[in-house]
Amino acid sequence: MITKNTVYLAQSLDGFIADQQGGIDWLSTIDNPQHSDLGFAEFMTEIDALVMGRNTFEQVISFGQWPYDKPVYVVSHSLAKLPPQVQGKAYLIRAGERELINQLSSLGHSRLYIDGGKLVKNFIRAGLIDELIVTTVPVILGGGISWLPDAKVPHKLELVSSQVLLNQLVQSKYKVLR
Repeated sequence: MITKNTVYLAQSLDGFIADQQGGIDWLSTIDNPQHSDLGFAEFMTEIDALVMGRNTFEQVISFGQWPYDKPVYVVSHSLAKLPPQVQGKAYLIRAGERELINQLSSLGHSRLYIDGGKLVKNFIRAGLIDELIVTTVPVILGGGISWLPDAKVPHKLELVSSQVLLNQLVQSKYKVLR
């Protein structure tokens, strides 16, 4: 049974996760001399599997080295298959949000990391997100890919914690109240 679906992402000050061309180079504009992962490794110990959209998957694949040691489920209706280098690491899934949750629950997953703009929007709209961990980068993109739904969401958020990282980023953790 799925017990927690978490969004963990970085956004620009104006709420975008990628620029207008889908680029994320702006994330590397922050000085990080110790190469801190900003809590990501610790977060990854708390999840069983990742669920990501096609665009996010293609972005991750472009990095060259596969960064995950947990199963990754790629939600796509347009991909026919995944590349051979992710065989046994990533799995193609074609399902709506609730069906996807049921499928992954039947595979024994209970704590999911939901990643990707469209996918996150759909999960938020469907009321399937339990926790948001959002790191705000002091960059204004003026446009790009948003992760927030365009319509009001009926769920309230409770701020669990907020911290300043690298003396310039703000990472906030929210619990979704139903």
